[in-house]
Amino acid sequence: MSSPPPDGDGTPPGISPETVELAIVPRLMQLSTTITRGRLAERAVEAAGLSLDRPSVSVLLTLNMADGPLRVGEIAQRMQTAGPHATRLVKELERRRLVHRVTDPHDRRASLIELTEPGASAVTTYVRTLFGWFAEAVTDWDEQDRRHFGRLLARFVDDLTTRLAAADAEEPRREG
Repeated sequence: MSSPPPDGDGTPPGISPETVELAIVPRLMQLSTTITRGRLAERAVEAAGLSLDRPSVSVLLTLNMADGPLRVGEIAQRMQTAGPHATRLVKELERRRLVHRVTDPHDRRASLIELTEPGASAVTTYVRTLFGWFAEAVTDWDEQDRRHFGRLLARFVDDLTTRLAAADAEEPRREG
């Protein structure tokens, strides 16, 4: 027995869009649990043959996604972590020769952090491992479904990020 076709907005007949939106929340929680309990990041690090913890990989990913080298404070901000924690992570990655400091061309007194060739290679291997698993998860999907999912996921993440950033900007700064 086949299900009735969805309405023009993609909602199955007789189900309100609000109900569909509420149904997303448990699925997002399930996804988060699957990623966390499945140790996705740790497994990707192991499969890539890297001996790094998740925060160190996050620094490498942050630098890899940036348009260029970043100050430690920018790394901390993008990772949503404390500056001293980011500094410790960067120092350890420097010791392992996965990142190095370069002079900030706009302020010669400051330094920027950038990936070294081994650091770039490590993050590329890690990302390829993750992408491989994601590709396997949707391997039985037709091309249209994969494109549609990718487009909607990107839109959702972008919109949620924008709204949360706006909410953060509106929050009064806490003195501590």
